[in-house]
Amino acid sequence: MCPPLAVPPAPRRAPLPARPAAEVSPVTAPFRSPRPARRRAARPRARRRPSGPRWGLRIGAVVSVLVLAVSGVGHAVVTGVESGIGRVDAFKGMSNRPGGGDGLNFLVVGTDGRDRLTAAEKQKYHLGGAPCHCTDTLMLVHLSADRDRASVISLPRDSYAEVPAHTDAVTGRQRAKHAIKLNAAYAEGGPSLTVRTVEHMTGVHIDHYLEVDFTSFMRSVDAVGGVEICTVRPLRDSFTGLDLPVGKSRLNGGQALQYVRSRHLDGSADLGRMQRQQRFLAALIHKITSSGVLMNPIRFRDVADTMLRSVRADSGFGANDLVDLGQAMRGFTPSSSEFTSVPLGNVAQPVPGVGSTVRWDPVQAPKLFRAIREDQPITVPRDRKEPRARVVDIPPGQVQVRVDNGSDRTGLAATVARDLHATGFATTGVPGNSALGKVPRTVIVYDPRWDRSARSLAAALPGAELRPVAGRGPVLQVTVGQGQTAVQRVRAEEPPQKPGRIAAITGDEAVCP
Repeated sequence: MCPPLAVPPAPRRAPLPARPAAEVSPVTAPFRSPRPARRRAARPRARRRPSGPRWGLRIGAVVSVLVLAVSGVGHAVVTGVESGIGRVDAFKGMSNRPGGGDGLNFLVVGTDGRDRLTAAEKQKYHLGGAPCHCTDTLMLVHLSADRDRASVISLPRDSYAEVPAHTDAVTGRQRAKHAIKLNAAYAEGGPSLTVRTVEHMTGVHIDHYLEVDFTSFMRSVDAVGGVEICTVRPLRDSFTGLDLPVGKSRLNGGQALQYVRSRHLDGSADLGRMQRQQRFLAALIHKITSSGVLMNPIRFRDVADTMLRSVRADSGFGANDLVDLGQAMRGFTPSSSEFTSVPLGNVAQPVPGVGSTVRWDPVQAPKLFRAIREDQPITVPRDRKEPRARVVDIPPGQVQVRVDNGSDRTGLAATVARDLHATGFATTGVPGNSALGKVPRTVIVYDPRWDRSARSLAAALPGAELRPVAGRGPVLQVTVGQGQTAVQRVRAEEPPQKPGRIAAITGDEAVCP
């Protein structure tokens, strides 16, 4: 997967032809609320299908199915693998739903299906205990009307939610509207209650619901030959058994499951786990679109059959959808995808009888879902001609830097300080002449307690010498050397939250360089 395969951008396509009415079965087609009138008549409208039950776990597996269809291998091949999809009715009896907009929306649900793993697999990948019968992962996936963009939004499983009145899936009793954690909606009311709750929270109409469990996820990753992941710090989690070194690692299905499940690596808990899930999905898309799977009908069928064997999907999601999406998504690459999480307000709000919940930002979250309803991108377009920023361990904004001149080039320190500030570092003071005098190459003096910050700064100053000095404190001292040329752009693995902006990255920023 390294370096990324250069793929020419796909041409914009005409809207997909509408399916004849005779193909829609009045028996299996679920109820859909009336659509509002089109808001933007000038934009070609993608065909929208009646909703039905659902789609997938660690979103990677099921979104991969959509990407696999890029080859356009034909209806006959896809029909064969489509027959292996399990079916559920996630839209039964639903009414008063949000109106549909442009594009296509999927609710991707990952469930805890460890009961179908072998005893050896459970032990090897730390999957002991009974399954919780709840949603371990929830993602909202939006495919744009022109099929040029996929937006993936992670929904924290501990999000505060209010579920409507419903029949409890376990007890069979009627329950009134009440507060709950979002992932518990599945246990109380199954896919239907999960869809109803997400639609109520987001105002986004869900077209399809898909579900994948642990078993399907592992088999799917193995089917494509594993996936490469890069990390700027060692990742170790005793709860899942994850143990990855700095740099690039190729993960098999079991290791991939450890990677996307780990939440005890640092203080980020579930939020960090969601970010790793997004990076893994981007890497999986890159692997599939660059490995030749899409151009080989026989391998496509074998891989798709493996991936779909444990998938449950709505009855409205079938072979025609896979073929149409495949034809529309030719040329889809990681740069065509964008990833974010719901902007959060309070990340630890206690609720009586529910526990500690996550509250969504009352301003930024609605802005994000409005963009989805209006089929707008959530990332700021990046100039692809600019060099790719190098990913560093510590976010530049958390690194304090003072810059002085150790060369005979007047103004060089001020230029370096300005460039460091432009890439995000917290520069301080006015550049002057260094106490070290003239030095041939740039020197970074730092307190050993801030060694991770020093390494992140050194990534922006290629060739710089690192000098540890105990007791200096958190401010790193840079002496610009005679041979210093340019400052390398760097960024944290995850984009910082900025007022008025939604933190998001594109898929090509998430995969290994």
